Amino acid sequence: MNLELIYDPEKLTALGWLSFVASHPDGTVFQSPEMYELFARTSRMTPMVVGALDRVTGKLAGILAGVIIREMDGPAGYFSSRTVIYGGPLIDPVIENKQELLDLLLQGLISCVKHRSIFIQFRNFFDLSEHLDVFNRHGFKMRDRLNLLVDTSDYETVKKNMSTSRMRQVRKGLELGARIIEPASVEQVGSFYEILLDLYRNKVKKPLPDRDFFEQFYYNSKAGQVGIIRLVEYRGKIIGGILSPVTAGKTIYEWYVCGLDQQYREVFPSVLATWAAIDYALQNDIPRFDFMGVGIPEREYGVRDFKARFGGEMVNYGRFARINNRFIYLISELGYNLLSLLRKI
Repeated sequence: MNLELIYDPEKLTALGWLSFVASHPDGTVFQSPEMYELFARTSRMTPMVVGALDRVTGKLAGILAGVIIREMDGPAGYFSSRTVIYGGPLIDPVIENKQELLDLLLQGLISCVKHRSIFIQFRNFFDLSEHLDVFNRHGFKMRDRLNLLVDTSDYETVKKNMSTSRMRQVRKGLELGARIIEPASVEQVGSFYEILLDLYRNKVKKPLPDRDFFEQFYYNSKAGQVGIIRLVEYRGKIIGGILSPVTAGKTIYEWYVCGLDQQYREVFPSVLATWAAIDYALQNDIPRFDFMGVGIPEREYGVRDFKARFGGEMVNYGRFARINNRFIYLISELGYNLLSLLRKI
């Protein structure tokens, strides 16, 4: 194969990056130029992309896009740095030697980020087990991770698969006056963010992007790009919401979701927030709702139990992970565990 790696997003755009992703059976919004631009406008996020050009045809043969994330600014940020690939590599389905092309894309990825992030993680949206040997050769290890995919092809299917109690909660919340709304201002998005921030600090205990990520997503969504934000409003107050990337005609995703469930138990804010994305799928001919992860198999996870009541198919596409700097990785992991412990005191 006569292939050339390209890292320049402008060159890739000129070569048909957007149309390549849109036409690929496994293509998603996460590999799109729009998502690249969103990450580029967000603090402590640096997008990366590597494409493979077939010199013979002059067309793209593969795309691999992701984001380098840091939790702090300056040199100290390296200790929290990671590269995340949402969805996996996209390889032209008609290419005969897919293994060779993937090998080249992984070489390009590692070369691009190995000195800029401690580890690389692929959050797979489809089955990549046939390429396990190629990933292993480049130092990636497969880790089991469950996900839940909900069939949103029509209302009757959703109703049949969802638990009776969950559907009753949706109806009750709406009957009592809670409303699912599109945000009317960036200030309303800020209210949603504050609920999320409290949730992640005190319960989830995982990093959350800065406010500007949610603001930029909101501006993009108003322009019809990347996805949607839907909020749950009750008695004039924002009590929950969901941020959902959308791959048109394919999938809507639950990326960030929250609700003030303790304060407003009677209207089930988190249930309504999740239902908002499912309802959007039903109204816009999107046949699948993707929960984007429900934990590790055989490990108890309350969130999985909550989500499972929306129905759906449990899958295990796993995640590939590669440590670029083992020494710094161990130091960072120790610091993260210590910080988590201190938060519990």
